[in-house]
Amino acid sequence: MVILVYLTHPHVEAWNFQDRHKEQFCRHLPEVSVVVCHNSKEFLARLPEAEGVIVWFFKREWEKSAPRLKWVATPAAGKDWIDVDPGSRLPVLFGGFHGLMMAESVLGAMLYFCKAFQASHDLQKKKKWARIKISQRITSLYQKKVTILGFGRIGQTIGRILKPFGCQLTGVKRTVPTTPPPDYFDANDRVVVADRLMEILPETDHLIFVLPGGAETSEMFTQENFGQLPRHCIVYNVGRGNAYRETDLVHALREKQIAGAYLDVFETEPLPETSELWEMDNVLIQPHLSAASPHYLDLFVEELIPRLLLDD
Repeated sequence: MVILVYLTHPHVEAWNFQDRHKEQFCRHLPEVSVVVCHNSKEFLARLPEAEGVIVWFFKREWEKSAPRLKWVATPAAGKDWIDVDPGSRLPVLFGGFHGLMMAESVLGAMLYFCKAFQASHDLQKKKKWARIKISQRITSLYQKKVTILGFGRIGQTIGRILKPFGCQLTGVKRTVPTTPPPDYFDANDRVVVADRLMEILPETDHLIFVLPGGAETSEMFTQENFGQLPRHCIVYNVGRGNAYRETDLVHALREKQIAGAYLDVFETEPLPETSELWEMDNVLIQPHLSAASPHYLDLFVEELIPRLLLDD
């Protein structure tokens, strides 16, 4: 079997396929020939011989040049960049390892807001021992009601990380749940369908978006929904930027309908310099890096190899 690998990223080193990753494949799949490509020209030239490809993105028209292709694999969790012909029934293996890293990012942002770290840092630069002022802004995750909008694999991992802090969890799914609730749930936790969103929002202290992209989730969260949140609520988005209109989020922040936001994804990426979000003191911005980790591709390779061995 020939596996063609085209995993390069111009900015983030951890998202580039390394020699050690190839060595892992060779060690566990000695009958496989792993061919690493460093640009699209090289990838397309070798594509006709490939039985499997590992890529960040794949175009539908490429299938015509790949008569031997049996599967496409990608480290990405989202389906935004893999476009295969539905009629070909070509299996696509998406990464499923992102939850823990994204949970770390969400937890870090929650503590950033709850423990007033930004205020502490600002006053530190002024050499101010503002104990009273900062203490009045500190809150806790204990017994706070956390709503996770998009309660799939990643959403459930985020919930698992938050549970030891004493959070009360509500997982929101777009369809009726067909599986039992997570084993870490207690009597205060629940999974509900999105139809009940309006009744849940007024009692939400922290709202976490983990929704995938696509037409089904586009502007799913409306200005009316933002208006139902309590003023102390913090919003977090590690899903996709299409879940709401960014203008509605800016309005909610500007009018103090919500207390703040941690944003890792946006309608337009990179976030334009003209966006009001850059100037808001109650916003923490990351450039679509919530799942970033030095171990990113190590985890992907460790996950993918057993799947290929099972298919052998």
